[in-house]
Amino acid sequence: MRVFHLSAECYPIAKVGGLADVVGALPKYQNEAGLNAAVVMPFYNRKFVHENQFDLVFQGTTLLGTRRIYFEIIKEKTNKLGFELFMIKIPGLLDRENIYSYPDERDQFLAFQICFLDWINWSGQTPDIVHCHDHHAGLVPFLMYHSALYRRLAHIPTVFTIHNGQYHGAFGWGELSKLPEVDFYKTGMLEWSGGINPLASAVKCCWKFTTVSPNYLRELTWSSNGLEYLFYLERFKGYGIVNGIDTEVWNTATDPMLPAKFTSTTVTKGKQKNKEILCERFGLAADKPLIAFIGRLVVEKGADLLPEAIERSLRTHGDSVNFLLLGAGDAETENALQHLKTLFPQNCNVFIGYDEALAHLIYAGADFLLMPSRVEPCGLNQLYAIRYGTVPIVRSTGGLKDTVIDFGDDGGYGIRFEQANADDIYASINRAVVVYQDSKKMLQLRKKMMALDFSWQQSAQEYINLYESLTS
Repeated sequence: MRVFHLSAECYPIAKVGGLADVVGALPKYQNEAGLNAAVVMPFYNRKFVHENQFDLVFQGTTLLGTRRIYFEIIKEKTNKLGFELFMIKIPGLLDRENIYSYPDERDQFLAFQICFLDWINWSGQTPDIVHCHDHHAGLVPFLMYHSALYRRLAHIPTVFTIHNGQYHGAFGWGELSKLPEVDFYKTGMLEWSGGINPLASAVKCCWKFTTVSPNYLRELTWSSNGLEYLFYLERFKGYGIVNGIDTEVWNTATDPMLPAKFTSTTVTKGKQKNKEILCERFGLAADKPLIAFIGRLVVEKGADLLPEAIERSLRTHGDSVNFLLLGAGDAETENALQHLKTLFPQNCNVFIGYDEALAHLIYAGADFLLMPSRVEPCGLNQLYAIRYGTVPIVRSTGGLKDTVIDFGDDGGYGIRFEQANADDIYASINRAVVVYQDSKKMLQLRKKMMALDFSWQQSAQEYINLYESLTS
């Protein structure tokens, strides 16, 4: 079965969030299960493309409205990522360093989608499944089924995965002329709330859509930035499949980014050694519980709640708990956390920015990982933490609710709280400080977590089952 994954991001080429991690892992595991899966993404002028060799497999021109553009399809030569990687390069449009935030971003992703369809159409390819990820590829199902240019592709099933339903990529009807010739009577399939909405269009037009956790599928019907009624109407077309993690990358026994490798049988000694190295780097004492946060410092992640909750905890517990935060985002939150660092220099430190090696070390060395998210479609950080024996402290939302069971319940191993507010975070931190004092309980939680299977094998098979239901 031939599958094309279309995405704006793919790890390790270009990553902003969890979308890249999923697209960089799912096709590999699908191929291991017997599929022929490939990734198609925009070209970015980044380290990966300079360090690897590519073949030119196609070149052509197409129209973006009245603008004729030249494009190339290049393919990484060795399939070193475990799948075929194709990149669409357009001089002056898709040849830049960054992924998002250009003033002509809409044109970039419109061109990306049109060039993909032109390529497979003109080259005579007939994939079994076209799998689109987020709104950057959301117009592909509509164009396949309602444009005369792509009539040859109209029988091919499409699957659309929503990694974050808050972002729609919507734009005005004045841009309709940039699309290829379409059936005017079908343009209602593009519309939502008075404009062209790629996310809504994909949900309407695709054969099936998926979310990255079952609970998030339900949440979209009451929280999706204006698409709630659409998700209610289309709910029987949706499937919730929890993301997996790449257990070859996230492996405490082989992780090259860890100074001290360990397994579930050496977890106490291994985590303590990594914790000592981590704490020495950031001026913290390694004999206290270390609670970490890794992620974007934005409202969606609940980061704005952290300064108040952490300050209350430090004033309550004094010198008996430490905090380490890694991330960047809202300037106000960054400043508030930096201020905490000056107030409590022995117990709180902050790294503004992102560092992949440091993130791995934090997962391995921290005792708890805090995720107070307001919105978390799946979440991968809690899965990395679980894999590395670090107890997740999460709000009961989206995929966090699907993947973390409170240790107070049968079979539990994490800490969950209900409301996105400083009070609930503070109370959960208190629970963490208490359980940390019970070394026997902590060891039980760590061993239980490290025995859990959140690998991609199971999730990849669920996608394969979905594909087979559409092609049978």
